Amino acid sequence: MQLNIPTLVSFLRHSPRAIEAVKLCLGDDGKKEAWKNSLGEKWNTKPVYVVGKATAGLVGEIGLVPQGENCGNAEKLAGYICSRESSNSLPLLFPCGALKRETLPTILREKDIAFESLTVYQTSQHPNLNESLRNYFSQEGVPASVTFFSPSGVKYCLKQIQKLSGDLMPHIKFAAIGPTTAEAMATEGIVVSCTAINPTPQHLTAGIKKSLHL
Repeated sequence: MQLNIPTLVSFLRHSPRAIEAVKLCLGDDGKKEAWKNSLGEKWNTKPVYVVGKATAGLVGEIGLVPQGENCGNAEKLAGYICSRESSNSLPLLFPCGALKRETLPTILREKDIAFESLTVYQTSQHPNLNESLRNYFSQEGVPASVTFFSPSGVKYCLKQIQKLSGDLMPHIKFAAIGPTTAEAMATEGIVVSCTAINPTPQHLTAGIKKSLHL
């Protein structure tokens, strides 16, 4: 991944893992020195759009100033970007994963906002995931609530949770960190008991407590 990209006007960070990929690029001593001396300052002249506090925090760690972190989801962030950019703007750089959703790119295309996608990470199942789930269920039993934090979490965990829960599956309250994850859950036939208003621990906790009548 190149760090010196002067033709791009803005940077779009939709995922913490995309920021981690940038940080890996800065791990090289030569690039780290270049970033410190001049490159970081040049990047900071361009808007850095993010979704959520977690991604914003990581952006701050590499010395950049995030915008849009309070939007809460991709659709709202797209609206925020469209209110600040125009069809005449230079392209946005969009570091993303191989399984990125099309919500934000679709809206940007509809508004003629130019961007360049760059796949910087691949999502895959952790080799110990099924074993960890089996251990949890054998020790703790069927949980009252399960929260998914991403569509890939639904993809890799749901079938095993269904298998381990058996007839008690309908009694589990399922929560989603945001609307994109909730959509992925609904596609799999899962009743979503709550979706966090914003992707923060506080909003998620409030939603789960409400669904569990606590």
